[in-house]
Amino acid sequence: MRRPSTARLRAALGITVVAVASAGCGATVEPVAIPDGAPAPRQVTVVNCGREVTYDKVPEHAVVYDVGMSEMMFSLGLAPRTRGWVANKVYGGIETSAYRADFDRVDRLGDSRISLEIVLNAKADWVFAGNNQGFVESRGITPAILATHGVASYVLTETCANTADSAGAMDPVDGVYTDYRNLGRIFDVADRAEQTIADLQRRLAAASAGKPATPARVLVSDVYEDKPYVAGAASIATAIVEQAGGRNVTEDITRTWDSVGWETVVAADPEVIVIVDYGVPYEEKKKALMNTPSMRNVTAVREGRIFRLEFADVMAGPRVATSAEKLAAYLRSVGK
Repeated sequence: MRRPSTARLRAALGITVVAVASAGCGATVEPVAIPDGAPAPRQVTVVNCGREVTYDKVPEHAVVYDVGMSEMMFSLGLAPRTRGWVANKVYGGIETSAYRADFDRVDRLGDSRISLEIVLNAKADWVFAGNNQGFVESRGITPAILATHGVASYVLTETCANTADSAGAMDPVDGVYTDYRNLGRIFDVADRAEQTIADLQRRLAAASAGKPATPARVLVSDVYEDKPYVAGAASIATAIVEQAGGRNVTEDITRTWDSVGWETVVAADPEVIVIVDYGVPYEEKKKALMNTPSMRNVTAVREGRIFRLEFADVMAGPRVATSAEKLAAYLRSVGK
């Protein structure tokens, strides 16, 4: 098949990409009013993972991957502009979402991974996913591949760290604010985006109030039999720990999540362990953790300080404040 010309591609896509240097909770949401007729011509440029991306129109048929990114869209009242969402059923989180009504209202296009086939069958004009979180070259779906099909895209800022050069990587909370501001501009709801950011900032500041001078040592992990899978510096889970008044003991890992040996965890001696609850039931994960011989003398295990957050609670999105509030309350309850 012959590749489309640049001019034809831009006309279909409404997008221009230029490489640049990297720059160093319940809720009731009113839907955005969608006027009748074709949208007025407009052009908006945002910086996304170190690249300037220009959109020539407001997306009308967005497809979104995962619960956190879907909740970002819904919190801005963008359900009417969302053609559908995809989320792995193993991860859950829909039932506890403040935006459950929007999840029910908008079509679920898949219960596993997003794919190029899903996007094209939905006739999407814009896709929101992350690097190695939806966008995976080996699976045939990336912003570049979508562009050849005339589909625009946006990459979750938290996942900018999941690339070879980490272009555009930043503090995870700042990443959430950046995504909201960029989505506000792309979808012409900038005022609502700023209101959402202000609310998150207020709640995160409140969660941090009363934290001790010395932060508690916290591990955020999905427990595996051979190696624990832990949150790194780029993960929103690390930011949640910090906002709650703790310090992630695996913050030296530069990626969002990675595997480490049990000896690394033992040496860090976490005072609190947060188990991410999905797939294998939480109680089974907790039991496996408590019964791991090398963990027997770790402070969190010895004192029984194990805290549960569900998978959707550690996704970049509006739950960041709720999760920080819950963890902060727990840390204060155990004197941390």
